[in-house]
Amino acid sequence: MADTTAAAAAPHRQDDTHEAVLFGGVYGAVLASSMVAALSQYGPASATRRRYDAVWVLVTAFASALAHGYAHYIAERAPHRRWEVLRSLVDEWPLVTAVLPTVFLLAGASWGWWPPNGVQYWVFGVNIAILFALGLLTARRSGRSWPVATFMGSVDALLGVVVVVANALIK
Repeated sequence: MADTTAAAAAPHRQDDTHEAVLFGGVYGAVLASSMVAALSQYGPASATRRRYDAVWVLVTAFASALAHGYAHYIAERAPHRRWEVLRSLVDEWPLVTAVLPTVFLLAGASWGWWPPNGVQYWVFGVNIAILFALGLLTARRSGRSWPVATFMGSVDALLGVVVVVANALIK
């Protein structure tokens, strides 16, 4: 009986991991794009400013992951083991990982690898590609055909653009 319970629990954990990666990836890509849109809104871009932007995107991602992991921990309201709160925080790694391409592009501009002015457009393009890929892969994983999955990935990317534009206009 214990083997049956363990076997039944394994797919659930795998689904939880897939959901966490999807949620964290989408949240991270939208968060990074929104941050860059807000940070790029005022004044000329310089290498120093792009370094500052990279740090702020990374700090915001860690703060968001911390808040989200802590919220999961509190929301369960079940008796927790001593290290369970740390596990909740570690499970937020996809969110932080999803902002790393943005941090890399901004840091590269600050190190002179490419011009600091206009790097935000590359950031938006990369994050839209991440949203498309996550939508496509999730649709394929759920058994959709390639044409339908491609359409769903495109819609997911478009929704991400709408959210980023809305966030930029609000800020």
